[in-house]
Amino acid sequence: MKCVTLFRQDDHCWQAFGQDPDRPDNVVDTNQYLIRSGASAMLLDPGGMEVFPAMLAAVTREIAIEDVKALFLSHQDPDIGSSLPLWRRVCGADIKVYLSWLWAGFTSHFDRNATFTTVPDEGMEVSLSPGLKLRFIPAHYLHSAGNFNVYDAKARILFSGDIGAALIPRDRQGGMFVTDFASHIQYMDAFHRRWMASTRARDAWVAQVSKLDIDILAPQHGLIFKGDDVKRFIDWFAGLDIGSGIAAMASK
Repeated sequence: MKCVTLFRQDDHCWQAFGQDPDRPDNVVDTNQYLIRSGASAMLLDPGGMEVFPAMLAAVTREIAIEDVKALFLSHQDPDIGSSLPLWRRVCGADIKVYLSWLWAGFTSHFDRNATFTTVPDEGMEVSLSPGLKLRFIPAHYLHSAGNFNVYDAKARILFSGDIGAALIPRDRQGGMFVTDFASHIQYMDAFHRRWMASTRARDAWVAQVSKLDIDILAPQHGLIFKGDDVKRFIDWFAGLDIGSGIAAMASK
């Protein structure tokens, strides 16, 4: 599994993990993220059960497993958090698990013994260490009814979950960053048209994140946006016709 460092300043670091060469073709590719500050670390969307062995090996090459103090689940999908009971086993049952209040009872089907720190609809701010606060930013209905992004103002990074996601064929994968935005659209277009359901929610998200200083936008699938490509993505998404599945419901 690839690991790239997105940001490093003293003991504050962001790393992205993905593009596992041993991933079966029928398992969707995912990106997982690790934020470190001091002696504490948080995993963002730590992945499904199928990627757990590769992810655990990759993470423990970077930090001691006991430094992982928290998991963040942006929403309820299995590719995000079905590995939850395995992470709790290796990290300790007292690890904090952040999740929308909406999904706690559903995600307990992955791990009935997990205790969640539930996030209210308006989001919240948490301290990873005395020197670092993270904001959980609402992104409801994009695509999940209870969905959050994570913003780090110091690193100027937004973890955007499925917003910005791309499904890239294995033979087209290379680096971890978008290098040609125009050609990258083909891997994002159908995903966003179908999986993003609400123009009202999209417009609210665009208005919210446009106020933030963002150097890197890091989605849960596909390639990572940096520099001018962050604004290119936000502008592209703002004008996209979404909710394509509704057409199948039209009466004939």
